[in-house]
Order: sequence, then C-alpha cells, then structure tokens
Amino acid sequence: MHITLRQLKVFAAAARHLSFTRAAEELHLTQPAVSMQIRQLEENIGLPMFEPLGRQVDLTEAGRTLHDYVQRIDEILAEAEEVFEGMKGLRRGHLRVSVASTANYFATRLLADFSKQYAEVNISLDVTNRETLLRQLASNETDIVIMGEPPSDMDLEAETFMENPLVAIAAPKHPLASDNSIPLKTLAQERFVMRERGSGTRGAITRFFERRGVKLLTGMEMGSNEAIKQAVEAGLGLGIVSLHTLELELETGRLVVLHAEDLPIRRHWYMVHRRGKRSTPVTRAFHDYVLAEAERHVRLPADVAELS
Repeated sequence: MHITLRQLKVFAAAARHLSFTRAAEELHLTQPAVSMQIRQLEENIGLPMFEPLGRQVDLTEAGRTLHDYVQRIDEILAEAEEVFEGMKGLRRGHLRVSVASTANYFATRLLADFSKQYAEVNISLDVTNRETLLRQLASNETDIVIMGEPPSDMDLEAETFMENPLVAIAAPKHPLASDNSIPLKTLAQERFVMRERGSGTRGAITRFFERRGVKLLTGMEMGSNEAIKQAVEAGLGLGIVSLHTLELELETGRLVVLHAEDLPIRRHWYMVHRRGKRSTPVTRAFHDYVLAEAERHVRLPADVAELS
C-alpha cells in the first residue's frame, strides 16, 4: 500500500467538510484535483473512502477508520515539529495551553508575563469548560492544561502548583455578610446559585457538604462563574466559587466572602498533559515558570489573601 502525505492531507480536508468542493477551496486546489487525489488513495487502499449523500458525501466505514489514523498521524507530525523547533533553541517554538474558565483570571496574566520572556514563542490559549478540556487531552490537541482536579480514569500526568480555595459569597447587604462565624446548618437554610451539574466545582461542593451531612438548597444553576457572581450580587442567593475569580468584586465591594464553618473548601490547581507526551524546551520552561510564579499573579485584598 503506497499512500502519500498529500493524499492524506486532501482526504482529511474532504472528511472534515464532507465536501470535495469545500476541501478544494481550503487547499486552494481545483475540485478535479481533489477528486483525483481521493481516487488514487482509494485505489491504493482498495476500498472506497466516501459514498454519495445527496449533494454531499459521507465517509464509509473504511473512510472513518482512515480518518482516525490520519488524526493520529497529524498529532505525531505536530509533536515532531515542536520537538524540532525546540532543538533550534528555547526562544522558538509553539506552546498550546488550554485553561479552565475559572483559572482564566490569573492564567492570562501568567501567560502574558511568560510571553514577555520568550517573545519568539508562538502561544495559543484556549479558555473553555471542563468537558472540552478533557476532550482536548484525550485527542492530544494541547500541550498543557490548567484545570481543577483531573479525572482518575484517563491516562494523564497531573501536578499541583497552587491551592484553589472555594469560598461562600454573598451580596454586601445580605444578613450573613457581617457574621464572623456561620455554622454550616445556617448556610443550609439559604438558597444557593450553583454551577451546572457535571462541572468540577459543583462536584467538589457536593462532596464537601455530603461528607458533613449537610444538603444545600439549590435555587438556580448557572453555566459560568460570572453568571453566579452577577446573580449573587443581585440578591438571588448565596454562591460558592473559587476565591481566585473574585479579584474585581472584592476590590469594588460588590461581593463579600462569608466566614463559614469549615470553609473554604481546599482544592488545587493542576497542570495536566497526556501521559507519555514528549516535552520540549518550551513546555519545560513554561512548566517551571508556572511552579515558580503562579501565586504572584493572583491578586486579592489583604483581608482574604490568607485564604488562598
């Protein structure tokens, strides 16, 4: 079987768009040229890769199998490119970092400072939810992920680099805002604005209160920390969020941290990557930088900084 990288590149584009015309546009080729490359590929393999589906095409079973292999080949070639760039010197290369939305409050400053020191390194940053981070790790789409506790059922390497305390928050005029010692049973009488089910923060909160025999009353569910903070500020209930997301609200007095029994919930931030992924000089430099400098990029008022 003789397959060329050019044929695989054309096949990947056609499989992505499920259209020879759109593949041709992406690759700046004519449609007959795309059709010829696909035909030669099918002849070399001895099986059809596509089947007609109206005005478009769909992948056959063989096509889907080849597409899986092509994705793995792309990963290996991208990794090889990064390694070779690293061999040219630490100041060059490409760093792909994906960050949980909760960590973005300090991670952008962290990356900005790192970028100043390594100005020729091309940095890609994706700020997204936990589900997407796990998909990116599974498909090897990123070099380093910064997130909360990673799952134990994936083949990952994870390293803690900083505490990530979860604190209860309230609007400044809430009756509990000035209480210096709030029992958990008192919190249980309040209505909470919570993250959606399946989020890492929601899972940590649920486990924390279940272990103490306390059930929180969930009034609303939100898909982001920003939405939770806005809802709490508007008086729709209490919330529990990462302390590291509260810099602006605490500084301007729009929210307060409640002093409640056994809180904050002690979690950690992790640097995560696929087990066995080859490191480059750039990824090693960023790893060491995060360990040494992450805490410096968290900015909190003095009265709550000791919680971090």
